[in-house]
Amino acid sequence: MSTRLDGLHVSKEIRKQIAQEVSEITMQGNRAPSLTVILVGNDPASETYVNSKMKQARAVGMTSNTIRLEENTSEDDVLRHIHALNDDADVDGILVQLPLPKHINEDIIVDAISPRKDVDGLHPINVGLLEIKRPQFISCTPKGIMRLLNWYHIDVTGKRALVIGRSRLVGKPIATLLTHADATVTLAHSRTQNLDALIQESDIVVVAIGKPNFIKASQVQSHQVLVDVGIHRIDGKIVGDVDPEAYEKVAYATPVPKGVGPMTIASLLENTLQAYRAHHAQ
Repeated sequence: MSTRLDGLHVSKEIRKQIAQEVSEITMQGNRAPSLTVILVGNDPASETYVNSKMKQARAVGMTSNTIRLEENTSEDDVLRHIHALNDDADVDGILVQLPLPKHINEDIIVDAISPRKDVDGLHPINVGLLEIKRPQFISCTPKGIMRLLNWYHIDVTGKRALVIGRSRLVGKPIATLLTHADATVTLAHSRTQNLDALIQESDIVVVAIGKPNFIKASQVQSHQVLVDVGIHRIDGKIVGDVDPEAYEKVAYATPVPKGVGPMTIASLLENTLQAYRAHHAQ
């Protein structure tokens, strides 16, 4: 019988803890932690993600703001907003919703965010600190995955972990975190050969390839932990990178929805609270 890794339940417990700490902060007469998101363009998925982030931030008592910019906004205009937020002492966390329109260089935008306010954990300094096991901010989805595994007492020590997908948002940082947790990690991608054999050999499989129903039930084993990072809307239904039939075959699986997604937002709120603490410790 497969056990669902219920990210919705775990994220609610994390948000309760955050809300309690935020309440204690404001009761002492201090301002609440503050998160600002920059959204460029009108991508429906990005709109949904940003609205959810803002709603959850407000629900735990944080101040949340969205800067909405037109699709044709210039790269320089986005940078001006980032620089202003970097200099604003009342802003703790800055997040630029990705992807950006094609005329804007994502690397330039991410690099412009202050590493001390980079609650998405994507700035090169934060990426480097994670690599040498001195993390400041950890990318939200990988952080949420590790919290979920820990919550269910899934020990990754010595286990063979396969990460399918090498994005800087998920694939690379979760591979690093699993390595730091003493798993033996293989990072696969769209050009990896003999993927079926790698899946068969693995104890933990993290699927972040960005293709709906990419992994089938025939490819997985009964002892495995299956983490599905994908989210797609097909014919009005939300599906992941894994065929739902595969969830029933393995020992543990994250459902889509209500698996990794809620943990990502909970981790963003944790990072924002961490940024607030660091600012007030200065």
